[in-house]
Amino acid sequence: MSHPTLEVADIFRQHGTAWRQSQAGHLSLEQLKVMSAIERCRSMALGGHVLQCQDCHQIQIAYNSCRNRHCPKCQASAAHRWLTARQADLLPVEYYHLVFTLPESISQLAYQNKSVMYTLLFKVAAQTLKTIAADPKHLGAQIGLTLVLHTWGSALTHHPHVHGIVPGGGLSMDGQRWVACRPGFFLSVRVLSRLFRRLFLERLLQAYHAGQLQFFGHLQALKEPKQFDDWLKPSRQQEWVVYAKRPFASPKLVLAYLSRYTHRVAIANSRLISMNEHGVTFQWKDYRLKSQQSDKTMTLSAHEFIRRFMLHILPSGFHRIRHYGMVSNAQRKEALPKVRELLNTLVTKERPEHLINSMPINNDEPLEKVTYRCSYCGSPMKIIETFLGGQLPRAPPLNRTGS
Repeated sequence: MSHPTLEVADIFRQHGTAWRQSQAGHLSLEQLKVMSAIERCRSMALGGHVLQCQDCHQIQIAYNSCRNRHCPKCQASAAHRWLTARQADLLPVEYYHLVFTLPESISQLAYQNKSVMYTLLFKVAAQTLKTIAADPKHLGAQIGLTLVLHTWGSALTHHPHVHGIVPGGGLSMDGQRWVACRPGFFLSVRVLSRLFRRLFLERLLQAYHAGQLQFFGHLQALKEPKQFDDWLKPSRQQEWVVYAKRPFASPKLVLAYLSRYTHRVAIANSRLISMNEHGVTFQWKDYRLKSQQSDKTMTLSAHEFIRRFMLHILPSGFHRIRHYGMVSNAQRKEALPKVRELLNTLVTKERPEHLINSMPINNDEPLEKVTYRCSYCGSPMKIIETFLGGQLPRAPPLNRTGS
């Protein structure tokens, strides 16, 4: 499998020390930990193991991963594990994809209050969907949904939004029948948008009066109630973006999509093009333009690139994937079997192997569960030695001919 020639880790290793010095006193412990983890990921600093091919006897070294959720190199393994855990929840119905986005002005406050504001975004988006779905004028059903937080735009700017994946229907309010939505249409985006705006602003005011918000820099004036109320007025008048995409072609594609989507980071290594004296150049997509014109490149100074990447470090312990309604932890065990019974289907025990086999080999599981493949002949490899961080393997790896 080919690897990107440039990685976020390379940028951090070359420019991270100078950037941290320039930001001394302004970085959180979590940001510092993320940078250190990415710089050390799959390097000698974390140790690893020596592998030998069982057929061609080629020797290779596999360094350990940092497993940090912000690391671009560690997400394939996390997605693999998540896919295995979630496949039993899949229902044989249409699935819909919705996006709830905070306005730019609210996003500025969200960056200064990540835990409070991102939690509000989750709760309000879920409440909005469940409330409108329960209304007999729309669906009249109890639904289930999975929400995933993304905080970035394609250019690494701060752009908090949640993606919702929702089955196309739900249990009737008495729990006795399955209520399907109209084919190709889940809920009115306009209705969702209005309720999302009202509920979020109500919850935001509650958080403000409870003293849960902090204000820094150009937002310090909002500590005064009159200033805060004036600042909110434009948000009460503007349209808030709720976007609905076409339903997925099949339920199985939902898992393939989700396992990639839920474990994205601010930028993938595959989007990086070059790093030189001019800065870091990467691919980005301008969604304001037509699809054939939207693919562009951008060059930022190395320090600005790192600054933008670090905008998206989540607070420690914050969950970026959450489940609500009939797929929540509290309801899943009872609700999903009931739905399948109503749909007259059986729980499939088969793992979607064509999805799992297409994912990169997992080097982060316990050693006895990992299957390594030789990069030359594709045969299984066995571990012949392990070594700790900072150590070297006892013998250097042989070349392909074994000489």
